[in-house]
Amino acid sequence: MLRFGRAELFAPLSKDNFYIWRISFRFVSVRCWRLSSQSRSIGSAGSMRRSTTASGFSRIKEGTKVALLSRNQRDRTGTFAGIATAISELPDRTVLLDGEVVAFDSKGISRFQLLQRGDVRQDFAVFDCLYRNGRDLRHEPLSRRRHELEAAVGNSSKQLLLSHRLAENGLSAYRIAKRKGLEGLLAKDSDSSYEERRSGKWLKVKVHQEEEFVIGGFTAPKGSRQHLGALLLGAYRGKDLHFVGKVGTGFSEQTLAALARTFRSLIGSKPPFVDPPREKDVSWLKPRLVAQIAFAEWTADWKLRQPAFLGLRDDKAPTECALPVGQQSSS
Repeated sequence: MLRFGRAELFAPLSKDNFYIWRISFRFVSVRCWRLSSQSRSIGSAGSMRRSTTASGFSRIKEGTKVALLSRNQRDRTGTFAGIATAISELPDRTVLLDGEVVAFDSKGISRFQLLQRGDVRQDFAVFDCLYRNGRDLRHEPLSRRRHELEAAVGNSSKQLLLSHRLAENGLSAYRIAKRKGLEGLLAKDSDSSYEERRSGKWLKVKVHQEEEFVIGGFTAPKGSRQHLGALLLGAYRGKDLHFVGKVGTGFSEQTLAALARTFRSLIGSKPPFVDPPREKDVSWLKPRLVAQIAFAEWTADWKLRQPAFLGLRDDKAPTECALPVGQQSSS
């Protein structure tokens, strides 16, 4: 039974309802800062950027300038220039927002793959306000921060989308998400303060499985396929990288070629897995890259069933890709 108590329930964004379901488990997430010299006393930008969001960004505004930095300090301002412009036009002098960059398919559902392509419109889904006009809101309850968020963003731009509550009842929200073909839900405690770490105050409920995994190697192509065959995937248990399966679908010819180029500098002489698969014609890779993978389920021996490649995640460290809790405790 889904029992969330005092919580707000959200689902993935779609054009007709503008719902959002999580902080940063699927899309490119951003933290937007608009800062003036008067706001520097709230704490160092470095400590504020150490968010637990899976693909967090900081957007920093000094006057009319806005910079978008990933949590691993990559400057992505040019990548999301339209969103940076929309943020810069907000009326508040200083504001810090949490949200995600999303791209919609023809059915109005946000898709991670579309962000990888980069040839579709990108919007910014906003779900939290942490600082506004001289006030640090991180210790305020979510309900208060929501009020500040609506006041700060309002209907200022079509590229800035406010998240909305999906339903108060957990089971009803889950049924709506399943009917719409959405990936899952996020339940938030309305009384919770903002925590810069994983928190039990936010509960993720999946309808469809999707996770990030480390790329530890690839097989040779077969038949008419070029560049590479399948990616060998892994996840960490402690310091050990365990093999969880291989993925050979979800690639375009352009993607295969781009991956092959990226892999050249990462070729290793031995497998990065503590339990490498018995595969022929394998090229091992240093565990530096993270892939977003959709899959049907985990098998009894903790392998991925029906995985499909969605894209690379350059904002997530490989060591953050951990085995599920059940497997973490197994021998």
